[in-house]
Amino acid sequence: MSSPEQPSDLLTSCALIGTSTWSDALDECGIAGVVRGLARRGGQGRFAGFAVTARQSVDTLGSFGRMDLGIGKILDAAGPGAVLMISMGGAEVSTLGGLAALAAKMKGVAGIVIDGACRDVDEIAATGLWVSSRHVVPTTGKTRVRLESLGAEANVGGVRVRNGDLVIGDDTGIVVVPQHEMTRVLKIAEKMMAKDMAVEKALKSGKSFAEAAAAAKF
Repeated sequence: MSSPEQPSDLLTSCALIGTSTWSDALDECGIAGVVRGLARRGGQGRFAGFAVTARQSVDTLGSFGRMDLGIGKILDAAGPGAVLMISMGGAEVSTLGGLAALAAKMKGVAGIVIDGACRDVDEIAATGLWVSSRHVVPTTGKTRVRLESLGAEANVGGVRVRNGDLVIGDDTGIVVVPQHEMTRVLKIAEKMMAKDMAVEKALKSGKSFAEAAAAAKF
């Protein structure tokens, strides 16, 4: 009997599949997992990783202590290959800048997704770290933002995210696959990708789209 697939092997398999295909597989399973309203600010290509969740509350300048922002604690909770999923309720206040992005990149974090804002986008882009946020603003989170929880369920882009959920991001968007549904959704996504590849092959051989789709039962 073959040994169980290790997480790194699983993530490698998941990263081969585009978010559009993952979205279709989630639809087939009746799962809402497409993150809405966020745009990529840094990084390129596709990543797949496991979620580390954080929730932050936002208020006016001076509402909290400077250390309440908690970005250091958030980064400490993320190991190599992790995807930080930060819920700020869509606030137009930055929780991540260039230095924090550099620290995350040095740790091997796969990506950071913020339902709120970041800043220093030129510095973030220079790190090569995959970062997505709802807003970009220069306004600092220091004394405006407080870390409320690490590892608890969070809402990011309209999707409920739990620690350990699978997160995939690429040029098209970001999807979240619940941890307990990962195997089922992955099998469906792989079958869909195989059909896509069959259609592509047929098209390149000269068949019409209708012929290629019919042959692949697309």
